Amino acid sequence: MNIQLRFFASLREALGTSQERLEIPDDVTTVGAVRTLLQQRGGVWAEALADGKVLRMACNQTMTDAGAALPEGCELAFFPPVTGG
Repeated sequence: MNIQLRFFASLREALGTSQERLEIPDDVTTVGAVRTLLQQRGGVWAEALADGKVLRMACNQTMTDAGAALPEGCELAFFPPVTGG
């Protein structure tokens, strides 16, 4: 399955990219599994997407959690929590 990844704010800066198209293996079926797959790249990917880091995730521009299923061709976005005021 192919998905479109997007990275925002400090996460984009840490990874050095704002987006990428990714072919994921058949056994990667959830948002959390994609995060784990990206962590396995090591280096800044493992650090920026580490399980202890609080990240927001959206699938097709709808906020979601790690257990959400991935539809074919979806856009999956990762970004840090944002505060305002």
